[in-house]
Amino acid sequence: MSPVKILLVGLGRWGEKHLRVLTGLGAQVWVADLDPGRLAWATRTFGIDPRRTTADFRTALDEVEAVDLVTPADTHLDLAVPCLEAGKHCFVEKPLTRTVAEARVVAETVRRTGRVLQVGHVFRFHPVTDVVRRCLADEQVGQIRYLTSRFAGFKRPRADVGVTQTDAIHYFDLFAYLLGQPPSAVTAILRDYLDRGLDDLAFVIVEYGEVPAFVEADYFVPGTLRDCVVVGTKGSLAVDFDQSLVTLFRNLHQQRDGHWTALKGEPEPFKATGEEPLHRELASFAESVRTGRAPVVGVAEGVLALQVVEAAQLSSRLGRRVTLDEAG
Repeated sequence: MSPVKILLVGLGRWGEKHLRVLTGLGAQVWVADLDPGRLAWATRTFGIDPRRTTADFRTALDEVEAVDLVTPADTHLDLAVPCLEAGKHCFVEKPLTRTVAEARVVAETVRRTGRVLQVGHVFRFHPVTDVVRRCLADEQVGQIRYLTSRFAGFKRPRADVGVTQTDAIHYFDLFAYLLGQPPSAVTAILRDYLDRGLDDLAFVIVEYGEVPAFVEADYFVPGTLRDCVVVGTKGSLAVDFDQSLVTLFRNLHQQRDGHWTALKGEPEPFKATGEEPLHRELASFAESVRTGRAPVVGVAEGVLALQVVEAAQLSSRLGRRVTLDEAG
């Protein structure tokens, strides 16, 4: 099987990880970045042939089958559309674009060109997510009542989009995937404490049919929090993405003689194992490029996650619950 030929656009912090994984997958990689120092780094560190490096991504399009965009969100529209129109399959890191309107332009281009486009919602590929899905399929927690989640921690704010669009969006997509239910309404409080014109704190309740999910994201709390809890009628799952750990709690409330009691079950930990999520994600994209099969996370899912973001922004401005239909 010949290696997939992929052009990686963007060699920032996350682009470095993509380059490591793509070379590890055996792909034949071209690299584009505006900074010649970054291109030299790619040559020096990963042995990328200097003839396969460029400052202008367009000069390499004739050499590849696919493009991997790891650039700021406000560049995605201007990069993805010409790549698709050149007949190239695309992987686009989340968020798909800066706005829903831009995302719909990309979606229309995907429809028109018939190319594969995968959006980088990496939580779907985490081994922990596999464990959670098995527990839900086995009805270990019964019917889901609600979910809570945090993607928070003290770090440098992203400069192109707010924290709702870069961090909370992980859970907007993940919960739709786990529940098999699209979001229907949002109630949110967003804050811009650093006065940058971009939110840096998000408290968002997303309704997936009858199931509410609370999502917290910010740049301020100490430590690194990447976790969620799934609460059901028969118990709960405590999910820690950083520790790759899922713990089942068979805790129940029962009514006896007119009084409620809380019965605690023994916690059952499940350690998730497997390849790193980014490796699984990019391997899945490479397989879609080879076979033309639909990606695990396609353009429709990318648009939907952005619709939740914009509904949260509108809800925060209006100070009330907003349906996704209302948000457009």
